[in-house]
Amino acid sequence: MKLEGLAVNDNKGIQNSIISKIKELINYKNLEPGDKLPSERMLSDKFNVSRSNVRETIQKLEFYGILKSIPQSGTFIANIGAVAINGMVDDILRLEDPDFKSLVETRILLELKTVKLASLRRSEDDLKNIKEALDAYESKALSGEDAVQEDLLFHLAIAKASGNSTINTFMLTITPQIIIDFEKYHVCDKNQAVIGIKEHTEIYEAIKEQNPKLAKQKMKDHFSVLYQYCYKVESV
Repeated sequence: MKLEGLAVNDNKGIQNSIISKIKELINYKNLEPGDKLPSERMLSDKFNVSRSNVRETIQKLEFYGILKSIPQSGTFIANIGAVAINGMVDDILRLEDPDFKSLVETRILLELKTVKLASLRRSEDDLKNIKEALDAYESKALSGEDAVQEDLLFHLAIAKASGNSTINTFMLTITPQIIIDFEKYHVCDKNQAVIGIKEHTEIYEAIKEQNPKLAKQKMKDHFSVLYQYCYKVESV
């Protein structure tokens, strides 16, 4: 089977092409569910792309459960059946880049759950990490500097304190694009950033007191302006 060279000017296009080629290998029975994937170097040579492109694609397929890496052993095709894999791959290839509104809605849904879990499960180390992120945010906000990244680090610290690795992974996945969009749409002006200090402090105190109901309400209040803003951006 001939595998055509891939264009190198579109990272997403390259990844989708590699995914399609891996799908072809499965369909042509060169690879079957449970089989070990060829090395990054071999796939790089076969598909005529860089190893970094192959590595990023493998990580993407791992995220969606198509592949599984086992330390000291290699990367394997998920043992879930070729039909299921084909359907999942087709869905992945059809995925569109999330828009700002979708990211905000997803983030709010995740964080209302994570803050409840964090208030129930947090350790003293978790509290320390959340407080450090809060202090960093407060310092930036009061000095009039852009505190978007410190804001998100505060929320990531809460996600980690939830003790749910899957939710934490989702938060880490959507955070980079949220940072880009926040800066693009200028979501956090100076006044809102200062107000955020009080809101963050109230969230932190609720987590410290291990009060999940209060923590959820304070997080919901904190996101009210952001939620309204995402709909404003959508209508522009």
